[in-house]
Amino acid sequence: MTALDPQNTIAFMGVEGANADLACRQYAPYMQTLGVPSFEDVFEAVKSGRASLGMIPIENSQAGRVAEIHNLLPRTNLHIVAEYFQKIEHCLLAPKGATLETVKDVYSHPQGLMQCREHIREMGYTAHTYSNTAAAAADVAAWKDVSKAAIASPLAGELYGLTVLKEHMQDADNNITVFIVISREPADPNPDKGTVLTTILFSVRNLPAALYKSLGGFATNNVNIVKLESYIPGGQKREAAQFFLTLEGHPNQKPVQQALEELSFFCKKVTVLGVYMADKNRFV
Repeated sequence: MTALDPQNTIAFMGVEGANADLACRQYAPYMQTLGVPSFEDVFEAVKSGRASLGMIPIENSQAGRVAEIHNLLPRTNLHIVAEYFQKIEHCLLAPKGATLETVKDVYSHPQGLMQCREHIREMGYTAHTYSNTAAAAADVAAWKDVSKAAIASPLAGELYGLTVLKEHMQDADNNITVFIVISREPADPNPDKGTVLTTILFSVRNLPAALYKSLGGFATNNVNIVKLESYIPGGQKREAAQFFLTLEGHPNQKPVQQALEELSFFCKKVTVLGVYMADKNRFV
């Protein structure tokens, strides 16, 4: 196996052939990919220098939120430096000799099963959850059982020598997963070259209507909010809710500066997680 050059490596959660692996190869075709067991391991690979970049899925257009980066990213000194929109193409993969009729059981990550649930139901298959789509493909290849199939990427089919029994297993054609790219060094994109996004994490003070008031500065300064999510740190109900917000604009631009200043007045803490260029497909 060829040794990886850390400066030319991008880490993802999963094994070779996973959708995240495919996203890494499409986003950075000049880089080597490094699969690790968990999202925490992706952050650690970048933090320790085993990889210069990491890629994390944060949401899917059909299944919703994917990774809890709200809990992971603030505990590191890493930065969001890019976003990447990947169109998900799920295939039904099986060993040689299998047909749609011989297959009885399908294996995939819970997200993959959720995104293909209508097709699975219509075809009468029994779904089984797996840690990763590509891991499911690897095991189906090893089993060589024509009654078992995996739902995974076309790349996984190629890597593990499986036959594509059905393309486009996903229930929706507009099945998109949004990834973020993380790095030890922050990005400083030029707003003149396209739409810049800024992602922040904040918690409001214990004041009446604090959230409402804190967001008012974005409206008065004509700053567009493209994402706003609340979550409880660590899942502890006694903790105050924190908010994950992505806006259009660069912190150096005056309207954004003024909006963030007003936000800070009503907040206990505001942390900038990243400033980066919007993916060109965000506004398609």
